[in-house]
Formats: sequence, C-alpha cells, structure tokens
Amino acid sequence: VQLQASGGGLVQAGESLRLSCAASGSIFRVSGMGWYRQAPGKERELVASIGPGGTIVAVSVKGRFTISRDSTRNTVYLQMNSLKPEDTAVYYCKADLRLAAWDSDRAYWGQGTLVTVSS
Repeated sequence: VQLQASGGGLVQAGESLRLSCAASGSIFRVSGMGWYRQAPGKERELVASIGPGGTIVAVSVKGRFTISRDSTRNTVYLQMNSLKPEDTAVYYCKADLRLAAWDSDRAYWGQGTLVTVSS
C-alpha cells in the first residue's frame, strides 16, 4: 500500500494551495482519510479528517481549509485558502484502511509534502 501526496510548494500569505493524496495497492476498503501537519520543532497535529463519522477540521484552519474525498479513487484533497505563515509545515496524509474483509483497519501514512507560506 502506498499513499502518494502532492501539491505542496511555496506561496505567499493569502494565496491558496490544493493538496492531493491517493492510496494505491491491494486495498479492500478505506474507512477514513485525513491530513496532519508538523512544523519545525512542533508535534504532528491533525488538520482535517473525513470518514464514516463525518468531518473534523482543526480550529486553527476552520473556514480556510476544506477537506474532500473521492472514494472511487481512494483520494483525499485539502483545499487551503488564505494561507498564513503559521501554516508552514510538512503535511502528511493518513488513511485508515484494511487489506481484506476479515482484516481490521490500520493506519497508513504518506511521505509528506512541504508547504511554505511566506509573509
């Protein structure tokens, strides 16, 4: 199983970016997907997630970031608008999925994509 994230880059404050993450491999079912980020010297934190229970969005990005999902392609997106310098971080995607019907969900992580927001 691989999670391939893309879409990071360098932007100025106020601009937008769209991150994508596709899960591929011998997957039976993806339950939930989400985005986390880790800034230098800080712990990894949840940005947004989407799954059977609904959507969760961190307070720090609510109203600016939108998470969406294409279940047919096992892909999750993060639309980031009105970016701020404090959004600078490596963004990681995560998928909770199972490889067979009898299996249980396990967490898989993407390699991370760097988002840098200049002031």
